[in-house]
Amino acid sequence: MTGHIGFSYTGTLFLVLLSLPNIVWAKNKPMGYTSEGENKTLLFLERIGEALTCCCALIFSDFNFHRWSSWSFWLVGAFILMAMYEVWWIRYFRSERKLTDFYSSLCGIPLAGATLPVAAFFLLGIYGRVIWMIIATVILGIGHVGIHAQHRKEAGQSYGNLSESGK
Repeated sequence: MTGHIGFSYTGTLFLVLLSLPNIVWAKNKPMGYTSEGENKTLLFLERIGEALTCCCALIFSDFNFHRWSSWSFWLVGAFILMAMYEVWWIRYFRSERKLTDFYSSLCGIPLAGATLPVAAFFLLGIYGRVIWMIIATVILGIGHVGIHAQHRKEAGQSYGNLSESGK
């Protein structure tokens, strides 16, 4: 459960799939987006979780594909979640890029842009049987999903205010 040190091409692929749309997003942020006022505790947990998850994804060879077994379904699930994350980004980039688009759900999964990658890395941790990845994604999930939930709540309040003032 502690993991074997070695390069993970699977973890690297997951990090590439995570990073590419975020790089594009940096120039295509939703209208009205700001990171001001984020909860400092959630931000700290997000940053620590990001660093730990990235390190775990790269340094544990346990995430690489081994022979097929029933355990491989955890890896399949992780890839499905990561594919759904990419679909969510495509939908976002094709949208009007409003805050409501950015904090949208996908297939009933709330805050899909935040929850899908965390869940994918969590399943990757289960597949690799690496407790450090599981712990890292729990920390990341608390911070990342928590911040997105905070932003969605604030965006919902501001949209409510806008719609009331437009009457």
